[in-house]
Amino acid sequence: MDKLDQYRVFIQVAEMGSFIKAAHTLDLPRASVSAAVQQLESQAGARLLHRTTRRVHLTSDGAQLLERVRQLLADAEDIDQLFKTNQHKVTGKLTVDVPSRIARRLIAPALPGLLRRYPKLQLTLGSTDRSIDLVQDGVDCAVRIGSLNDSSLAVRPLGHIALINCASPAYLREHGVPEQPSDLASGHWTVGYASPTTGRELPWEHVSSGGQEETTNIPSRVIVNNAESYIACCRAGLGLIQIPRFDVKHLLDTGELVEVMPEYRARAMPVSMLYPHRRQRSRRLGVFVEWFEDLIRPHLER
Repeated sequence: MDKLDQYRVFIQVAEMGSFIKAAHTLDLPRASVSAAVQQLESQAGARLLHRTTRRVHLTSDGAQLLERVRQLLADAEDIDQLFKTNQHKVTGKLTVDVPSRIARRLIAPALPGLLRRYPKLQLTLGSTDRSIDLVQDGVDCAVRIGSLNDSSLAVRPLGHIALINCASPAYLREHGVPEQPSDLASGHWTVGYASPTTGRELPWEHVSSGGQEETTNIPSRVIVNNAESYIACCRAGLGLIQIPRFDVKHLLDTGELVEVMPEYRARAMPVSMLYPHRRQRSRRLGVFVEWFEDLIRPHLER
């Protein structure tokens, strides 16, 4: 293992806090990972990591080295890719994590085209609707919808996704078609959606003509905690929902769902891409980011 590979191993162990997790992410034997770090420590004449039975921590010397080698490896990759304009040179594994409905509705149908363009790219596609630790889970980038908590991650805003109000034709025949939020106060139901972070049911919202965000109290007979169930309950006639338009476009096209109150939508939700470290953006991550931006652009609010 050459020096640059040793640095890559060291970075992975330091960021994940575990030799075992780093070995799994790098697809290397644990012994090789341990040997690489030991060789670095021997060559540096300093201990770089504190080992305990539960976790690995950087020493002060290790922290200094980590900062320097991140820059070094980023520059090395830039140099390596400088004259590699052939798309077939994009190789290796890329791990991304996206909301489940984006994975199903947008990414999966378009993936054959991406992999035909980059046949040596191997993609691990995680689809979760919860917060994850990108470093601990070995994720190269994540797509998230909604407001983001403060973090040390690099964030690339992509735009805003429009939310629409919709219901099934059967529901509207039974309860009538609401024209404005005041119509919802009596005789209407929503399908409740529980926040993945708090577990509480999210309110029904709309943006007023003055640009203010307002809420309306509408009862629900069923509360769900994932998008699949949310849409299924709406199709079954159990109530109104507020949902990203891309998520139900196919159902709107076939008439299985109908948009209502288009003038009283909730505020559009930001969509962002997150990375552990801006400087370590690889060529394979770069092509995925460009591809995904093109993929989601038609679904962003203009």
